Amino acid sequence: MKQKPTQINYLSQGTMTTVSRITLLFLCLIFVKGSLDAQDSFPQWTHFRGSNLDGISSEKGLPISWSDSTNISWKTAIQGAGWSSPVVYGNRVWLTSATDEGNELRAICVNFESGEIEVDRILFKPDKIYRKHAINTYATPTSAIEKDFVYLHFGRYGTACLNSQTGETIWERTDMQCEHIQGSGSSLLLYKDKLIVHMEGTDTRNIYALNKLTGETIWRTERPEELYDHMDDIGKKAYITPLIVNVNGRDQMISNGSAACIAYDPNTGEEIWRVVQGEDSTISMPVESDGTVLFYTGFVTDDDGKKYVELLAVDPKGKGDITNTHVLWRIKSPILQLLTPVAVDGLLYTVDTKALLSCIDTQNGTTIWSEKLKGKYNSSPVYADGYIYINSTRGQTFVYKAGKELRRVSENKLEGEIWSTPAFTGGAILVRTDKYLFKISKP
Repeated sequence: MKQKPTQINYLSQGTMTTVSRITLLFLCLIFVKGSLDAQDSFPQWTHFRGSNLDGISSEKGLPISWSDSTNISWKTAIQGAGWSSPVVYGNRVWLTSATDEGNELRAICVNFESGEIEVDRILFKPDKIYRKHAINTYATPTSAIEKDFVYLHFGRYGTACLNSQTGETIWERTDMQCEHIQGSGSSLLLYKDKLIVHMEGTDTRNIYALNKLTGETIWRTERPEELYDHMDDIGKKAYITPLIVNVNGRDQMISNGSAACIAYDPNTGEEIWRVVQGEDSTISMPVESDGTVLFYTGFVTDDDGKKYVELLAVDPKGKGDITNTHVLWRIKSPILQLLTPVAVDGLLYTVDTKALLSCIDTQNGTTIWSEKLKGKYNSSPVYADGYIYINSTRGQTFVYKAGKELRRVSENKLEGEIWSTPAFTGGAILVRTDKYLFKISKP
């Protein structure tokens, strides 16, 4: 007869002294805390604009100056083209790429420590290639990553889940379709057991919640058709990435489409509130500051036929159509807003499409300071350790001291163009240019 294994509950043994019990409990707490600290200490940058999708990094002591030869840990050539940002979990850095023609869509994994490419494989080879905008690529949406899996998205060409260690395909979907017209751009969002996918084109505008383990659809919601009936087809598309905010204990998924910004229940896809404004595309994602939701609307045409967008601040505690009741303030801005602002300590830092950098008080919409820059800015700014990092398509990174005083502290330059948003994690900045992935860190 097999002997049952001995089971010992150390904290219930009568022979144990009180001191021994306290000592053991203390050691257990140290072990648990050490395990949690170890889990938190390895590199993590899991989505577009970080693990919280807010463009804020908790890293300390990152470089504020560099060049092609200074503070560069490694530089890895990335074949093909792609504006997707790197996502990081542990020692794995994942990004997507594509041929200029769009006939090969790739998944690439780079070792965080060495810069060596560990996975480089073709995920999709489309039978038919659709047009895109000249400044877009066929690999623009940013992936999402967690402990064991990485999720990659190429718009209408396909969405896939891979084993993040080996690159093996777990599942894939190619049936979610829309007419992007100018290529895809919406990045992925992981929420609990769901992968949120936006597919908003000129023909259909659907948001999907997929089972992240199987790829099956949990829910699907379509933008309200009555908001789009009056619009030209070309204006109905959108390229935004949603944001999760918690309002009075309930999670809301904020998603600003071309005709309206809508808050959905991410568990069910049910609409909570909407702010109606816009007649053409949205790209910049929403941000949150001290309970206020801020976002750029779609295009608006004034009485003189001039187009503009507005930066709106909204109180998200309403229900239904809150357009006339919960908008706190608004600022006119040039059309084609591509980058997403970053909000820190009640200040919003943004660059509009005329290259005007502004610091705005999120409580009242007052511009604290502004500076006219040169060049174009598609990469979204990131905050880290008291500094704002802003990247231009010319390969420049301007570093500003965060705060109510305009203070530029450095100007840096890398080979190539910067269109994607860098990752700030693991004591390093990962910057993707049009040809390379750079790891920037202090020696």
